[in-house]
Amino acid sequence: MKLAARQIAGFLAKPDPAVRAVLIYGPDAGLTRERARLLARTVVPDAADPFRISEIAAPALASDPGLLADEAAALSFTGGRRLVMLRDAGDRLSRIFADFLKSPVGEAFILVEAGDLDRRSSLRKLFETAPNAAALPCYGDDEASLGLLINEVVGAAGLRIEPAARQALAQNLGGDRGVSRQELEKLVTYMGGPAAGVATAARTVTLADALAVVGDSSALALDDVVDGAFCGDAGAVERALAKSLLAGETPVAVLRAANRHGQRLHLVLGRIEAGTPAATVLRELRPPLHFRRENAFRAQLRRWSRPALEAALGQLWKTEIACKSTGAPDVALCRAALLRLALARPAAA
Repeated sequence: MKLAARQIAGFLAKPDPAVRAVLIYGPDAGLTRERARLLARTVVPDAADPFRISEIAAPALASDPGLLADEAAALSFTGGRRLVMLRDAGDRLSRIFADFLKSPVGEAFILVEAGDLDRRSSLRKLFETAPNAAALPCYGDDEASLGLLINEVVGAAGLRIEPAARQALAQNLGGDRGVSRQELEKLVTYMGGPAAGVATAARTVTLADALAVVGDSSALALDDVVDGAFCGDAGAVERALAKSLLAGETPVAVLRAANRHGQRLHLVLGRIEAGTPAATVLRELRPPLHFRRENAFRAQLRRWSRPALEAALGQLWKTEIACKSTGAPDVALCRAALLRLALARPAAA
């Protein structure tokens, strides 16, 4: 059985009784672990029960295929259905699971965790097509699922959240469900911990709260350096560069961030010149543009032309090479290059 995204929540709450084994896989390891815990709880409520939960190591099963049937057929000393778990599964175990699913023994529920399996994976195909198995994908959170996670953690703590703070959290989270949940729990602690009663206005998460806890201050400073340079604000470049270097960024890393940003501007300008509306281009940008940078980005699109950007990118590249090869002070070279960007008159190029 291949589970679609809309089916996952229902399945995790109440698995199909005809399913004997579930494969949970995907690039988001935190989400994989979280969903495995939720599914395991439907079989054995106590995650520490040694009599009803058994774990098989993938190498051990590969060397002794009979382990799966043995564990599936074993009975619990205390009664109740048993759970057999296996992590780090791969295609080399496909034949073992195929044989088991063809003629399953015992009553145990088999829960298998794997990493990112592509469409050609034999293990994934097996669980997607077997009538008594299910494959459950775990990809990175999108805006909708992140919103649900934020509501869950913040709401459970008795907190309210401002729209701007919610948007900031969504922009800074999402790569790994486990990390996202930890960051949100850290935010709850920062706000004073869970409340016993109903949330009050005094316990509202503001944008400042969200950025103080979840925002990457080093990355934010780097963004400010880049935006100052491309917007033509030399003072902002000076302030943000000092902060960025103090946070541990190297001059080469700053130059590379500026180069990446310039390439992105060049790409957007090219699409706009080809006839695509600017609003459409910005909406379709991947990764999406952080909301706090939207106004600056639009100003940069008005300030720069494609030829001027091409010249600027060439200068940034030459400066990076100079930082790494000439022996000249790299901080001074980086600062001079960024100030040249800020003081340039690109519209005339």
